[in-house]
Amino acid sequence: MAWNLKGTVLIACNCAYGCPCNYNAPPTTGDCEGGWTWIIDQGELDGVKLDGLGLAVFADWPAAIHEGGGVASAYIDERADDAQHAALTRFARGELGGPWAIFINTYELDGPHPAPFAVELSEHTSRYTISDVATLEMEPIRNPVTGDEAHPSVRLPEGLVFEEGYYATSSVFTVSGGVNYDHSGKNTEYAPFSYSG
Repeated sequence: MAWNLKGTVLIACNCAYGCPCNYNAPPTTGDCEGGWTWIIDQGELDGVKLDGLGLAVFADWPAAIHEGGGVASAYIDERADDAQHAALTRFARGELGGPWAIFINTYELDGPHPAPFAVELSEHTSRYTISDVATLEMEPIRNPVTGDEAHPSVRLPEGLVFEEGYYATSSVFTVSGGVNYDHSGKNTEYAPFSYSG
């Protein structure tokens, strides 16, 4: 069963800038509350094209992700037809590989549910609204003394979700529905992704 997905992932969470979870360290506040929204530029599962669609997972873990015990809700771009929805559901439920195959062992998943995705990819100022469930508005991190923009990046050769990403902050990051939080002003990341199996 051959598949591949390429695109951009937007990440936001409750950690301080940089998110220590990326480095196998405990979350900033001891628990992890965050979301991943994958915007697929090119994708296919057994002949089903997934280009231009989105998949999002919003999760809440009581401690570090690998310690489990979390809950999560997943959403699929409502523009997906039945075959596309079925394919993306298999990814979200961890049946095919990618980061979802790891995540599924750490939380109880609600969904995925169809939802309208409104996404603007613009590096440090990317943004999305997913129905009335989630809103993210990113902006560059600023030097606290000078106010100048900072544009840090990270290389993670063994990264679970991405290998090279770019840090920003959220002017708005709110989630409601299966999980609920407001982590505006915290860590965000955008990164290219490429998975296959």
